[in-house]
Amino acid sequence: MNIDLTLIPDTFDAVHAGLLATVAGLLILQILFLTVAFIAINRRRETAQATPRSAETPAAPPPLPAAPKVSAPESKPEPARVKPETVIIKEYTPDAALQLLGLLQKEARFIDFAQEDVSQYSDADIGAAARVVHEGCRKVLRQHFELDSVRSEPEGKRITLPKGFDAGSIRITGNIIGAAPFTGTLVHRGWKATEVKLPKVTEGHDVKIVAPAEVEL
Repeated sequence: MNIDLTLIPDTFDAVHAGLLATVAGLLILQILFLTVAFIAINRRRETAQATPRSAETPAAPPPLPAAPKVSAPESKPEPARVKPETVIIKEYTPDAALQLLGLLQKEARFIDFAQEDVSQYSDADIGAAARVVHEGCRKVLRQHFELDSVRSEPEGKRITLPKGFDAGSIRITGNIIGAAPFTGTLVHRGWKATEVKLPKVTEGHDVKIVAPAEVEL
């Protein structure tokens, strides 16, 4: 294809200016149209991408951070309170004691011997009277009581009392320091009654009359 350069105008008149302005205007409109179209396409693309996300269940908000635990100031443990033991006091009628006292008076003249002022008697006389009292008391004990020793070890032997020993059946004396176990010498084996056989009292009998008065006719 050959171009005749002689046909190109070498002058610039109003017609050519109008044509140039028209071309420039069309070019600007095309640029604007393309810009608007590009913006519209981008908006549609963003809307299409956002629609499925909005249909989904909204994610739960992240949990709030837990409040820091404030530790309470450590308190000193209270000392253990020792609960006082309840002491139960049993009350017994004096009938059995009066009955035993009557038996000792009957067999050993025990009350007469204890109530007598022995300072005016010689040792020989007191010894003779004590023998009678001893025999009578021994008779009463053997007839009405079964006795046994609390400890089986011989007196004078060293023994050890463990923790929690029965303080009602063993009495400790001397220099008591600290807590059990204790080690000491057995001074007395102790006595305990395994059986009591006091005679029955008839109805109407006054046990307060330990020894009736005696009248010889």
